[in-house]
Amino acid sequence: MNEKYVEALEQYELEVLSVRRGRGAWICETDQGFRLLKEYRGTVRRLEFEDQVLEELKPHPGLRVDHYIHNREGSILSITGDGTRYVLKEWYADRECDLNNREEICLALSRLALLHRALREVKIREEWNLGSILTEPLKEELNRHNRELVRARNFIRSKRGKTEFELCVIESYDCFYAQARRAARLMEELWSSGGGLPGYLCHGDLDHHHLLMGNGFTAVIEFNRMHLGLQVVDLYRFMRKVMEKHDWNVELGISMLKAYEGELPLTAGERKALYCLFLYPEKYWKQINFYYNNNKAWIPARNTEKLRRLKEQQTVKERFLEVVYNPFSL
Repeated sequence: MNEKYVEALEQYELEVLSVRRGRGAWICETDQGFRLLKEYRGTVRRLEFEDQVLEELKPHPGLRVDHYIHNREGSILSITGDGTRYVLKEWYADRECDLNNREEICLALSRLALLHRALREVKIREEWNLGSILTEPLKEELNRHNRELVRARNFIRSKRGKTEFELCVIESYDCFYAQARRAARLMEELWSSGGGLPGYLCHGDLDHHHLLMGNGFTAVIEFNRMHLGLQVVDLYRFMRKVMEKHDWNVELGISMLKAYEGELPLTAGERKALYCLFLYPEKYWKQINFYYNNNKAWIPARNTEKLRRLKEQQTVKERFLEVVYNPFSL
């Protein structure tokens, strides 16, 4: 074990029984349970913000978070002799949410709703007014992505001797760009009207890797992208991952929405925002944006296959979109 890590662990009131590498850090089994020691490179203000929020989430039953452990000096940060900074978190040896298990998926969605409800109870403090908890409004993000799509399309059009990937982009562009424009327009209308879209604290980077399924609880981890925004973005990110894996199975999508809304019903504005997020061809934009900003001389064959797969899934995805847009169909 690296001596720097030993020096950091010695600053805490615990006995270390074993240590192994994991998640880019050190997972420690101690006399007080599992802990994760990780190098920290962010600001102190950001760390204090996360610590204060996570402390407020601790009392909620059925929900656990990887809150920070303070050292003997009462500090969140432990600094070694060479100036390296570390944080120690409570950790969980439980496995990630199984995206092949429908019951577990729905349980995870109900726990996410519990997390969102608990985050709504956290009173925003004046000292948290820092850039990392403020994000670009969704309407501006979608419009920016659309400009990037147009720029990439124009570049491809101007090329001679187009690759298979580039031909696939041109062939599918009109369909996906029409969806992108409609999603951006609906989001703009929703934002302009107010639309019942209050900002709350969100996890900010949620997928199945951040949901650990314990015995009688779910642990939500890695809040380093927590910010003020729309909580339906968390819901969308997790649901999109599941729906893509299950070929946009409408029955599963309905079950997930019911599981979430059983704990925290969506407002009309939130449901419309969720529809816009699903409508927007995010994976299509990602493929094209990656192409435009990287080496265009060599494009992996799997990228072309991904574009074709997206086109093939359009019919089943549109059936699911009807369900999201019409809550009475649930």
